[in-house]
Amino acid sequence: MKTYLSIIILLLALTAVAQNEKTLHDFTVTDISGNEFSLNRFQGKKVLVVNTASKCGLTPQYEDLEKLYKTYKDSNFVIIGFPANNFLNQEPGSNDDIAEFCQINYGVTFPMMAKISVKGNDMHPLYKWLTESTNSSVSWNFQKYMVNENGEIAGYVSPKVKPFDEKIVNWITNKTE
Repeated sequence: MKTYLSIIILLLALTAVAQNEKTLHDFTVTDISGNEFSLNRFQGKKVLVVNTASKCGLTPQYEDLEKLYKTYKDSNFVIIGFPANNFLNQEPGSNDDIAEFCQINYGVTFPMMAKISVKGNDMHPLYKWLTESTNSSVSWNFQKYMVNENGEIAGYVSPKVKPFDEKIVNWITNKTE
């Protein structure tokens, strides 16, 4: 019986290690237009993953996110927005509504994905990976996860940290703090 228990424990440990060895590039998501979107297209780029909402006090961050994207997109950097309705019903619209809102109000050109859940029992697998890998939870809309060129998590910042915060800019430009 001890042998079987040891084997089960070993298999569970190996499974946990294998899950942590995933990278951003292993995920396929759905874009805001409903198309499959493989994140392996971002190999060699730094990626800022942000959960967004249209009716939040932090929604104006879209403006700075777009500026950040335009400033550094030619430097192997991209932002991916994931609309989520997990906080006080602040993203109630359909994907079409969200896309229109982002375009009309902020001229968003960075990739926007389909609305997902970033916490709870229906958490999207990408966010499960992000939160488990960083031992974090998504505390509100506009939390930002930094992913390096190899698809590995480099860190995260809280929702209130603005897109041009020195931690984010230094990470993008490879400057140490």
